[in-house]
Amino acid sequence: MQPRDRLSTKEIQVATLVWQGLTNKDIAAVLHTSEQVVKNYLRTTFDKLGVWTRLELALYVASHGGANWHTQIRAGLATENQPPAWSATAGDSTTFAESAPKAAAAATSGGTV
Repeated sequence: MQPRDRLSTKEIQVATLVWQGLTNKDIAAVLHTSEQVVKNYLRTTFDKLGVWTRLELALYVASHGGANWHTQIRAGLATENQPPAWSATAGDSTTFAESAPKAAAAATSGGTV
């Protein structure tokens, strides 16, 4: 069993959205929850995968299939031709291009998890 096989559905969702470049605030909006809940999911995901930062998490997701890594983990979350309902690309106005400057600013200012 690989470490990623121990992730819950929400942890997979949060990790994928981090890989897409969303901030905690943006992820909370997509998942209809609070930023603190997103931070909690990130902390448990970091622990399960053995990573320490959002960058390491994004690289982990990228190296395990990127956008389709969740389909390799849990069959039935989404089909390959259809993005999952929680994807930032499924009706959310936040895009990677909009999120990238926010992520860069957070990284330079010592942003949180």
